[in-house]
Amino acid sequence: MTTELAPAKVNLVLHVGPRRADGLHELCSLFASLELADRVEVEVRANAEARDDHIECPGVDGPNLAAAALAAYRSAAPTGALPPLGVRIDKRVPVAAGLGGGSADAAAVLRAAEVIAARPLGPDALRDLGARVGADVPSQVEPGHALVTGAGEGLERISLPPMTLVLVPQDPGLSTARVYAEADRLEITRTQLDPLRLRKLSRARTLEEIAPSFENDLEAAAVSLRPELAALTERLREAGAAAALVSGSGPTVVGAFADPAKAARAAKGIDGAMITGLRSDRIERCEPDRAAGGLECAPRS
Repeated sequence: MTTELAPAKVNLVLHVGPRRADGLHELCSLFASLELADRVEVEVRANAEARDDHIECPGVDGPNLAAAALAAYRSAAPTGALPPLGVRIDKRVPVAAGLGGGSADAAAVLRAAEVIAARPLGPDALRDLGARVGADVPSQVEPGHALVTGAGEGLERISLPPMTLVLVPQDPGLSTARVYAEADRLEITRTQLDPLRLRKLSRARTLEEIAPSFENDLEAAAVSLRPELAALTERLREAGAAAALVSGSGPTVVGAFADPAKAARAAKGIDGAMITGLRSDRIERCEPDRAAGGLECAPRS
């Protein structure tokens, strides 16, 4: 069995540009990779009669991106290179919350398949496959903080200053497609994007330096669909957050705090609030454990 962590992400900055010919919007975003993560276990199905892959994700009904990612990998791999797999996802990231949980699961499945396959495809191929599955998947193939451009396929690793985040998920979730449609209706997307500006922001050494620039072009659309989100962002600011905004397409609201104790007090006063930090630069990856005849998952630089 191989085990991968599938970390959530928040968009500390999300600028949305014009719609492309393929129907997707151009993006320019600062992604922060979080300690909050799903756990994805993948193993070869030992049953001789098991010829198909099996995805198990308790609490999530219907098809998911992890299944699409595994199908995409199998279609690209040489015949016979990947045996039938069983996947179990332990969901800890809220669903349809604007935190990229489904995309992270899909990327984790791609990483696991790469380790198990007799003839690995390579990191570039994994990112290409991820782009076919979803806009947030390529950036999660190797989880980390990133400047993301294009429709999610452009990726540049960055560093971010320490911060503690208070996440306030809301039920029900919001459809990403619905939020983008609302943004188009409100005509709030940008005609041009400026990656250089965000690249400069990523060099900030403290939360106080970067927090005034946190913004989400989709926030107005999410608030239009769910007006109660505006009160939550204001509540986090009143509790001492250096910045508060909707993450991605929502409906999770995020407050960024320099002081973990202040973040804990803020979370205690808000129903359903969660506390998490940013992931370190060390990425958890799975490697063959040849001595044991299996796989070992451990962090590496």
